[in-house]
Amino acid sequence: MAHVLAKLQGVKFEDVKSMLKADMLKYAEHGLFLKHVWRNADNSNEVLFIFQTNDLSSGRKYIESIHAQALKDNPSTQLPQMTFLNDK
Repeated sequence: MAHVLAKLQGVKFEDVKSMLKADMLKYAEHGLFLKHVWRNADNSNEVLFIFQTNDLSSGRKYIESIHAQALKDNPSTQLPQMTFLNDK
């Protein structure tokens, strides 16, 4: 099972959590299943979240496409730092 770990700084925990929950079905349609959202205990403006996926390549392509669209819509959009984790 592969995972995608994301880290986003300078954001409010509740805002990120609400956005992710609102988009859960969209992510699931692309094989990305939100498993958990955390607030960094040492930095309250840093949020981490993790998706589980059976197809890391497909999940990566989807994330890259939504990030590209977000930057096209607003070049100053703050995007999370993504780490793609494979257990193989």
